[in-house]
Amino acid sequence: MYHIKASNPGKDDTITIAVCSGLLGLTAMLLVYAWCNYNYRPIRAKNLTWTTLIYCATVLWFIGNLVTNNHVRLVGVWSNCKLWILWFRVLFVYVFATMTIVRFYALDRVFNQKKPFTRRSSLISGAVVIVFNVTYCLVNQLISSSLTLEYVPDLEACKITMAFRIAAVSVQWLLWGACGVLIFRLRNIQSSFNEFRESVAIFLVIIGLLTETSVTNLYYQYYIFEKKRRIQKTYVDVVASVLVIWLFIGYPVYKSIFDRRNYEQMWLERLAKDGPGNTYNINSNPQGTTAYAKMDENLDSGFNNSHLNYEGNGINSAYVNNHRPFGDPDPFNIESEMSAHVPFNDNLLPMALRNNMHNPLLNSPSLFAASYMDSSSDGRHVL
Repeated sequence: MYHIKASNPGKDDTITIAVCSGLLGLTAMLLVYAWCNYNYRPIRAKNLTWTTLIYCATVLWFIGNLVTNNHVRLVGVWSNCKLWILWFRVLFVYVFATMTIVRFYALDRVFNQKKPFTRRSSLISGAVVIVFNVTYCLVNQLISSSLTLEYVPDLEACKITMAFRIAAVSVQWLLWGACGVLIFRLRNIQSSFNEFRESVAIFLVIIGLLTETSVTNLYYQYYIFEKKRRIQKTYVDVVASVLVIWLFIGYPVYKSIFDRRNYEQMWLERLAKDGPGNTYNINSNPQGTTAYAKMDENLDSGFNNSHLNYEGNGINSAYVNNHRPFGDPDPFNIESEMSAHVPFNDNLLPMALRNNMHNPLLNSPSLFAASYMDSSSDGRHVL
């Protein structure tokens, strides 16, 4: 009737599961290595917490694919279509997308909005991700199975309605469209972080995946009965999602293995050359407010905790020690763990990242401020 050469799950499906599991295992090793080398500054700048959560979503998405793409016989526990397709496949495809959005939003907040992405921001973002995705799945759970998806015992397969397919694919396009807007806003991030080029590469991978998903689900409705198409669908999903994670952290991990000291030295020097006026937008602003010089969560000024250490010819600041632009512990606090084997000139760094970093009192000079002051039109000196 439908001119389909149907085939049951077999050896090729088992091989597909094994290969995809191997790719996910290799990516897990990448993340474990990154966490073991978290103090390596180019890795610390990659927001490992959210990247790891994105990986977890990828694994659960793959588990949902085992049922969605008919790689296992749908009997017993596997016959619960709404559990595996809605609460695993669909849910974690959306979680993957929304967590990626949050990761890009964190960069946008720090570099474009000049606001810190604090632990509170991270928790709020996580709550939004959970509420949005769970609400969508809960609504579909409550809708009649005949209108969404249901199990067909005679075929040992899940029947997915066209309305459900269109809704699921449309939401994916909306989510990644929002991600594209954030990526466009990140186009001016300086080369030290290399995020814009990585983001564009990730976006292109996802657009390719979405195009393939749309064609497969809307044009080849019964692809799960065709061995070649269902295997192709699973490989595309896993390779694309794993590639996103490798694009996030693969390069600094590679450099930490094969060119550790030289790359870190180059990374720090490039960061310094980008300059506070570029990377952190520190300009002729008498308030001196940047992502590293903001009021804290309790509306108490971090400047009030600053004090001079004349004996050590340096300045200490409780604000600098406690302030974190991201949820991870100081991903850009590159002054705190400078290894003795890295002969980096601290004076090349942006002021916010030096060993003797200090946030001066508003409109007050400091030990180091004079060399960075410019004269304004009315004769005042401002940073």
